[in-house]
Amino acid sequence: MDSTKGSTALPRSALETRLHTALVSREQRWIKRRLPDTNTSPSSAGSLLIDFNSNDYLSLSQSSTLRSLFLERLAKEPDILGSGGSRLLVNGRAHAALETRLAKFFRSETALLFNSGFDANVGFFSCIPQAGDAVVYDEYIHASVHDGVRASRVAKDMQFAFKHNSIPNLKAVLLQLKRHHGGLRTGETSLFLAVESLYSMDGTFAPLIEIADLLDDLFPAKNAYFVVDEAHSTGIYGIQGRGRVSLMGLESRVFARLHTFGKALAASGAVVLTNALVHDYLLNYARSLIYTTALSYANIIAADCSFDMLDNGTAQHLSSNLLQLSSYFSSTLQERLTSRRIPSSLVSLSPHLTSTQLIPSLDLSSQLHDASPIVPILTPHPRPLSSYLLALGMNARPITWPTVPKGKDRVRVCLHAGNSKDEVDRLVSGVIKWAEETMRTSLPGYPAADNLPTQISTSVHSQRNEDTCFRVYDGDFQSKL
Repeated sequence: MDSTKGSTALPRSALETRLHTALVSREQRWIKRRLPDTNTSPSSAGSLLIDFNSNDYLSLSQSSTLRSLFLERLAKEPDILGSGGSRLLVNGRAHAALETRLAKFFRSETALLFNSGFDANVGFFSCIPQAGDAVVYDEYIHASVHDGVRASRVAKDMQFAFKHNSIPNLKAVLLQLKRHHGGLRTGETSLFLAVESLYSMDGTFAPLIEIADLLDDLFPAKNAYFVVDEAHSTGIYGIQGRGRVSLMGLESRVFARLHTFGKALAASGAVVLTNALVHDYLLNYARSLIYTTALSYANIIAADCSFDMLDNGTAQHLSSNLLQLSSYFSSTLQERLTSRRIPSSLVSLSPHLTSTQLIPSLDLSSQLHDASPIVPILTPHPRPLSSYLLALGMNARPITWPTVPKGKDRVRVCLHAGNSKDEVDRLVSGVIKWAEETMRTSLPGYPAADNLPTQISTSVHSQRNEDTCFRVYDGDFQSKL
């Protein structure tokens, strides 16, 4: 006999009620996150979807050359499974050799491996800034920096965000900090400035040279430390894919760089490039490094093989194709949006994609170095557009708040070296066709563009994450103190 027959469900506990309520709230606001269908994965056997979603920018995950190289190395190496423990307990030869290689490749004094870019940022920002120091960061900085700073000894009133890529706003923040904190003027305390060289949701580039110049001008005591996250630039920009810091010759002016292996390099893991003192301090105090099992030997071998592709020039050839494709996509879509008179309130490209600020004196075409593999298509209806493209055989994901600011919903297009021009033309046509159909008909189940609910209304200085507490500096410094 079924003992459960006729029984009623137990009431939810207080914890379950709170968790359920939070998820229902997200569902009602169209912001509940879910794992995507496995059939949309670019690696799914037999998948017919065109990939405009993954961060496999150089298409190395599909490279038969890299695959063969990796399998050959696995067959030869004595150690491939596991790593044996934390780096402080077991320092594998392959791990140490890769760090030596990366320090030389990126022209850094030292290199220290982490299991991921997230772990690297958390490890660095949780322990390197000291009590009394200040941390300033771009408002679009990655969540891992927020988590690291939150775990640090830096006081909340010494943590400031500045408007995205705004040198005037950054300068105002720095001047006010100096004015109110004598230690920053004398050099007794330090300031850390965190940016991403390429922002993952917007495809914008940090003005690295201008920031470095500003720090030099405002902090003659040399107590301002520039930290650059190159997660989305690795393998794509600069000679042999060394990143945008290297591209601009700023290695000696950047205190620490983060490069990851899980995006364009089709591997996993990350490396922090910095000086010997910081390297030693991280080994002693970075909890995300100390208290975790190190990357497996197979992971290390995979990353090492990916850097072979950078060393031999393969990646630079792929990145050239990728950036040409990106430039073509942006210009073609903008031309079609204009010629078809699609209102910008329905579909538009970000302003930075309609203007060009070229970097002079580069080996390759300077315009390519201004192109980004990440192209956000701004629309108040990201889910309908994404679904429409999916029905046409193209996978480009909708991105909404809280991942991006309110009122900045988008379909995020990630281009790859393996995409063809024909595929890009199909994407452009799909976006235009959806926009024209939307202009002629209503969107069942979705609000019209001019009747959006308040939770996705425009708010330029919105929080990047729901649980991240910061305010972009707007000139009212005292209210933060």
